[in-house]
Amino acid sequence: MDKQIIDQFIKNAIAEDLGDGDHTSLSTIPADAQGQAKLIIKEDGIVAGVALSLAIFRYIDQNLDIKVLIQDGASVKYGDIVLTVSGSTHSILLAERLVLNCMQRMSGIATKTNHIVRLLSSYKTRLLDTRKTTPGLRYLEKWAVRIGGGVNHRIGLYDMILIKDNHVDYAGGIAKAITSAQKYLKDKGKGLEIEIEVRNLAELNEVLAIGGVNRIMLDNFSFDDLVKAVGIIDHKYITEASGGITESNVAEYAACGVDFISMGALTHSVKSLDMSLKAF
Repeated sequence: MDKQIIDQFIKNAIAEDLGDGDHTSLSTIPADAQGQAKLIIKEDGIVAGVALSLAIFRYIDQNLDIKVLIQDGASVKYGDIVLTVSGSTHSILLAERLVLNCMQRMSGIATKTNHIVRLLSSYKTRLLDTRKTTPGLRYLEKWAVRIGGGVNHRIGLYDMILIKDNHVDYAGGIAKAITSAQKYLKDKGKGLEIEIEVRNLAELNEVLAIGGVNRIMLDNFSFDDLVKAVGIIDHKYITEASGGITESNVAEYAACGVDFISMGALTHSVKSLDMSLKAF
């Protein structure tokens, strides 16, 4: 966990929620009131965000006493209690919604990821996320993918060169895009990997003729063409399949022998896992 990123996230999230004060709590509960609450799972899945919840509680009030009963990555079922918290009632109420929003979202992603990872368990293929994340929440969402057993692709635009279809078209073709990227890395003294997306077998053959990349993304390939592409590449480059891959066909695509499958659905349209924080 990157404390600097997390602290800034928590600071911004609290400011968004709190404004000039929690007037409901201030008007109904004595300032020195003490209480306790438990975080209850209301849906089966994989829990994620426990470590983040600790950071949120402690950021809000160092004096809160948190007892963690279930750790990140564990399977949970309806009625399980993940943690208890006791201390200032005002602090618990301030943390409540932020903790739940984050943990529900992260647990939904971890649950979805874990389900697909299990579908791939018979193959060497590993599951990747994408940059199709919620602005401001990418760090948390990619963290949840790891908790669920998936692998993070690049974090942003800065940690890999990924030449996609628009880059190829704007650059004037595959050869120009690759050679320009190679020159850029040499001129800037950067050691970034280069991945290029290809849309068909003809573009794949162009890439193979030029070389100088680390990974080839086979985007929206039909099943038959994907089998052909993997055979043509023959382990010379890392392969990634993307586009049109769902839970129902992911194992079939993995059987083609690709090294990675990337799925935007892990983060862009996942269902949150239901849970609540209740006083007791």
